[in-house]
Amino acid sequence: MSPGTRVLLIGATLVGGLAADIYTNIVGQTVIGLIVWLTLFSLLSDVDRDTRFMLMACLVIATAGEIVLSLGWGLYTYRLDNIPLFVPPGHVLLLLLGLSLARAMPDSVALAIICGAGIYSFTAGAAGIDTLGVLLFGILLTASVAMPRQRRLYASTFVLALALELLGTWLGNWSWARDVPGTPLVTTNPPMAAGAFYCALDALVVMATTRRRGTRQVTIVA
Repeated sequence: MSPGTRVLLIGATLVGGLAADIYTNIVGQTVIGLIVWLTLFSLLSDVDRDTRFMLMACLVIATAGEIVLSLGWGLYTYRLDNIPLFVPPGHVLLLLLGLSLARAMPDSVALAIICGAGIYSFTAGAAGIDTLGVLLFGILLTASVAMPRQRRLYASTFVLALALELLGTWLGNWSWARDVPGTPLVTTNPPMAAGAFYCALDALVVMATTRRRGTRQVTIVA
């Protein structure tokens, strides 16, 4: 499968799955989930063993993160008060999409995205609109400074995740709590810096891959 075809397939799967989800019950949601899983499996057969390990690490970490952030913390809630079957593989597809975008992204664009995220986060935080965003930007900044070779990946994932968050909350697939549970922080629906959660996921995947290869740090984006 060509890179362009892969990007189109992933994009259509993510957008189409979210659009269809709002018209279904748990049975229909399960069918959508199976389609997303089948799409992921079809793409896994087209990657090398190291990349497959990285994607499976993403799947495990993302699933754990969903359980903690949604079911445990209550930071956001899905339409049917569950974790839809399509969400875990959706994270992996987003990572694949992020890798494709990162390979075509100049370093200057990545830096501009990170700086723009910082300006918005501190402005929104100072205005009391989204105080959670400052902490989320801290995650993005820390990952970018600690792992500069992955900066393009973080920037691309940040943008793609924001686009997906805007679509999902607009359609009503999920919604974020205005008051962050257990804290004095507030946020928007969605937080404009929500992509930082995905960047944290990417950083954990990079660390897991690095540990497996026994190197100081792998370069995910060539």
